[in-house]
Amino acid sequence: MLAKLKRRLRTLAHPERAAHSQRFFKTAPGQYGHGDKFLGLTVPMMRGVVREFRDLPLADAEALLASPWHEDRLVALMILVEQYRRTPGARNAIYRLYLARTDRINNWDLVDVSAANIVGAHLAERSRKPLLRLAKSKSLWERRIAIVATLHFIRRNEFDDTLAIARLLLADTHDLIHKACGWMLRETGKRDERVLRAFLDEHAARMPRTMLRYAIERLEDRDVILSAAKDLRALMSAPSHAEILRRLRGSG
Repeated sequence: MLAKLKRRLRTLAHPERAAHSQRFFKTAPGQYGHGDKFLGLTVPMMRGVVREFRDLPLADAEALLASPWHEDRLVALMILVEQYRRTPGARNAIYRLYLARTDRINNWDLVDVSAANIVGAHLAERSRKPLLRLAKSKSLWERRIAIVATLHFIRRNEFDDTLAIARLLLADTHDLIHKACGWMLRETGKRDERVLRAFLDEHAARMPRTMLRYAIERLEDRDVILSAAKDLRALMSAPSHAEILRRLRGSG
């Protein structure tokens, strides 16, 4: 079945779309997707393949996830999401496989299509401690999995884990983490604006600008919030009275 699936994907390959994807997913040296390879498939095409091969054995899904081709990995994850949803008996094995192969879930779309539907769903009635481990990982993709997985909880009007992980990631230096955290905070605000505003009251001045912009995108007073956060950052970065005196003494 695996060989047939791969042949099916390759019949849909499109070199021009592949070249565009290489640029869009930042595959040049030094960029986050360096080395990734693309066939040039659209998401609707891949969803059609997923429907056709939704009963792919777990071992074959794992083999597909190991592929150097981006679309192979995306299809593998989409199949795992579908199997997790409709096959309760396979859920533990799918969850374990997912966390064992996070090295192959190595671009933002791969994370975003799967983290909430596998990791978040699996931890819904379990300890959320695995998310804290992922959030503290050196791996960019594991950190993104941690925050995006909480979308499953947000949909259940459970916000504590999203807020806790967003706090952990406030000092993260990567733009893809800023965007993911801002996205999850925005989704929280859609459900309960008061929860989002309470988080902003406490952390807006420390939030990376991209994270803040994403979080407040739907708020009517977003320009006011951005301006206030900028002013607070300026105040926080200004030297204190004691520091000014110390500098004056040192220059005397």
